[in-house]
Amino acid sequence: METDWLWGLVGGGLIGLGGAVYLLGNGRVMGASGIIGGLVDGTARKTALEKLVFLAGVVLLPLLLQSLSSAPVSTHMTGNIITIISAGLLVGIGTRIASGCTSGHGVCGISRLSLRGIVATVFYILAGGMTLVVFRHGLGLI
Repeated sequence: METDWLWGLVGGGLIGLGGAVYLLGNGRVMGASGIIGGLVDGTARKTALEKLVFLAGVVLLPLLLQSLSSAPVSTHMTGNIITIISAGLLVGIGTRIASGCTSGHGVCGISRLSLRGIVATVFYILAGGMTLVVFRHGLGLI
């Protein structure tokens, strides 16, 4: 039985739950790019432990769920390292330009009816779609 949609639903629910816990726990909107950015540039020294715990949960929870499931897990991720690095850099630049990422604007912003979050989400979904078309159909890289 195909269960991709179920894992997407579970993952989306866990992201929403994580955002709610983060907001209730410290009064701040969860944004993965801000959390990682603060750790990289050193501005998150006082809250580094909580940010590291958060990131560890983001990485370890899917591994835990995968180990508990008997369903095969497959991804559509490319093995082309240049494409992966380029995509990571473009996402990083985009999150800096938009002052946030999918978790901050898309999950937390839209759930709080933030106009800025809604507009940012619309634009990065459009940019992601256009990037996919160019890289898949125009350049044949993915």
